[in-house]
Amino acid sequence: MKKFGLLLAGGIAALVLVSNLGPLVGLAVSLAVLYFIVKQFLKTDSTFKKIAWGVLGLFILMATASNVPAILAIAAAYVLYLVYKKWNEDNTPSSKSDDPFANFEKQWAELKNS
Repeated sequence: MKKFGLLLAGGIAALVLVSNLGPLVGLAVSLAVLYFIVKQFLKTDSTFKKIAWGVLGLFILMATASNVPAILAIAAAYVLYLVYKKWNEDNTPSSKSDDPFANFEKQWAELKNS
């Protein structure tokens, strides 16, 4: 039953991620352009160029804000990562268990080799 829940959560997260792939790419591109604009704004000394870079930066910031659904895609990718980790988690008892029968094969091999 646990695997079914993980499969269901992973399937929903995958659908959300795929459906928001466009805004995710748009967010990445607009953030890269915004980074370039901020670097150019800080580098220039001219007042006119600072105003031009500032106005351009404002337009790109609005384009970045329009890609808010990409946050859902990032959250879905994180949920997929958590589902993947839980799915591949080892369910065997730990080797530090106090149960003498849990590690019988290991103890038998140790006694045999001694």
